[in-house]
Amino acid sequence: MTTTDWDSRADSFDQEPDHGLRDPAVRAAWARRMAYWLPPEPSRVLDLGCGTGSLALLAAERGHRVTAVDLSPRMAALAREKLAGTDAEVLVGDAVRPPVAPRSFDVVLARHVLWTLPDPERTLRHWASLLRPDGRLVLVEGVWSGTGLPASRLIAALAPLTERVHHERLSADSALWGRPVDDERYALIARSSGIRRHTEVVDVHLILRRGDEVLLARRSGTGYGDGLLNGPSGHVEDGEDVRTAMIREAYEEIGVELAPDELRVALVMQHRGPGGGARIGWFFEAEVETETGAGAKAETGAETPSGQTPEGGRPGRVPYNREPDKCSGLSWHPLSALPDDIVAYCRAGLEAYRAGERFVIHWHEDGDPVGHVPGGADRAVVLPATDVRAGARAAGGHP
Repeated sequence: MTTTDWDSRADSFDQEPDHGLRDPAVRAAWARRMAYWLPPEPSRVLDLGCGTGSLALLAAERGHRVTAVDLSPRMAALAREKLAGTDAEVLVGDAVRPPVAPRSFDVVLARHVLWTLPDPERTLRHWASLLRPDGRLVLVEGVWSGTGLPASRLIAALAPLTERVHHERLSADSALWGRPVDDERYALIARSSGIRRHTEVVDVHLILRRGDEVLLARRSGTGYGDGLLNGPSGHVEDGEDVRTAMIREAYEEIGVELAPDELRVALVMQHRGPGGGARIGWFFEAEVETETGAGAKAETGAETPSGQTPEGGRPGRVPYNREPDKCSGLSWHPLSALPDDIVAYCRAGLEAYRAGERFVIHWHEDGDPVGHVPGGADRAVVLPATDVRAGARAAGGHP
């Protein structure tokens, strides 16, 4: 259709219930959908082929900063009237190549526009370029008496452009159209492939047991928590699973060779250090022999000197300090009487482990110290775990 065609339809355009949204029930139905389709926080929304601006007004009323574009000067004029009193901007332009800058919008919204265009796939590629890295496309389309675009075609076109596509069928919701419909009507909400997903470092921590005692290492020369005790730990590297990473870290730090079946998952903790980002810590439990060897002979709380290697005992089974540049010594401590000069992250994990907890959030405030503070604020939040055995009994399974 040409500009003249759309201009000629402008004055009667809002007579369709889903165009003018004059019926309160129809308007409320679209408002509910828009609340879900658009971001919850105020965002920049580009409404392409905006018509008389009915959806643009719903977006503006939710606090979004809207730019509306339509090919028809008459449609754009009616949209300006409808959006008067908001900070929305209405432009005359072609939806295929709207007069806006790239990477400027959080949302590109288009309702019943793509089906009118000669090359929808090419248009979608350009629209995707208008989005910021965490943006989304919101497309309302359909097939009416064989005319239109099937959802499968647009989903295929969006696949290389976006990270995921949500397909929402709209035909059955008669409130949207002011009457029952039996054709294909749908919405696609497609998240940009450049979206900044939340990521976290994954740590592994070893709770190495010698009877009722646990092994701790005093940090030195690392730039983080130096002078404080901490359990053997490290980061998961690319390509590793958490168990493999724990086996590697145990050998690199304390020379203990652990087999996979010796490790037991003690707990999982999400942690945020003061002023830092979040991370996930997997705490594993393992045991070592308690007889001879330099690490084994250390008195409780007395640190094995830096760099000392085991004497006696089975090779690979007695811990010793293999990283004297990062650790000034190892020492055993009763789990029931943990020292105070310890990294708060480690202390929280050991206390949760001792209490039999399995899932914990430990979230520092920015002003908190890295080390444990006796009597200080307890940042650990225990998350209740499902009792699988109780559930099995309730379902009639074996205890």
